[in-house]
Amino acid sequence: MHLKRVLGLALAAVTVGAAVLVEASPALAAPTFKVPFPCNQVWSGQTRSNHSPANAIDFNRTDDTGDPVVASAPGTVDVVTNLGDTSYGKYVRINHGSGYTTYYAHLNSFAVSVGQTVKYGTVIGYVGTTGGSTGPHLHYEQRSGGSAIQIKFNGVTALYWGTKNYTSDNGCGGGAAQGTVNTAGSPLTVRSGPGTGYSSVGTVNDGATVSIQCQTTGTSVTGTYGTSTIWDRIGSGRFISDAYVYTGYDGFIPGVPRC
Repeated sequence: MHLKRVLGLALAAVTVGAAVLVEASPALAAPTFKVPFPCNQVWSGQTRSNHSPANAIDFNRTDDTGDPVVASAPGTVDVVTNLGDTSYGKYVRINHGSGYTTYYAHLNSFAVSVGQTVKYGTVIGYVGTTGGSTGPHLHYEQRSGGSAIQIKFNGVTALYWGTKNYTSDNGCGGGAAQGTVNTAGSPLTVRSGPGTGYSSVGTVNDGATVSIQCQTTGTSVTGTYGTSTIWDRIGSGRFISDAYVYTGYDGFIPGVPRC
């Protein structure tokens, strides 16, 4: 079976201020990252070529000290630490699997612990001005294989270089998690129940983002990501085979309820 979501252990070390961290393995398919703030909030995000690292975004809004910061994609918290008055100060790192991690720095305080599983919309900390920050803001990074990459939200690259307002849709859909359909071109059949023997009730286009309300077992299907008996409910009486859905996990998604 081709594993689509294997969480890699660290293969390279990255130095952040005085701390040496173990990074994730080389990247495969990226998760669907979302703006790291609660649903419908609007934040000003700034990128600049002299930032460290340059691909990071600094997020601000009026009176933002203490505002909640949420996970931008499902994953497992693997760093919660405080570098004091230098570098990132209080920061959290989330491992999303396939070599992808996200960093949330200069936090005022934490809301998660190492080893905790998070999903879209999970509060991981609160905006602050710790470390080398000169004012309250969130320093946010997406990394692949240990290197900071240009940030994408819902598959769209952020503005480089300059300032742009971003409206969050993180956790808006009511689903417990989200995934991306990958059929290599053809629409994916939606069934009325968790199996190929159930009637077709429509299709979902290749590349579409779906909200997964719960998961269950059903007919075994061989698809883009190997063979799986897991089916994802994406609406009332609407199921799709997980073998065609990228969620960042191989198997059931942690924290998503069983149907």
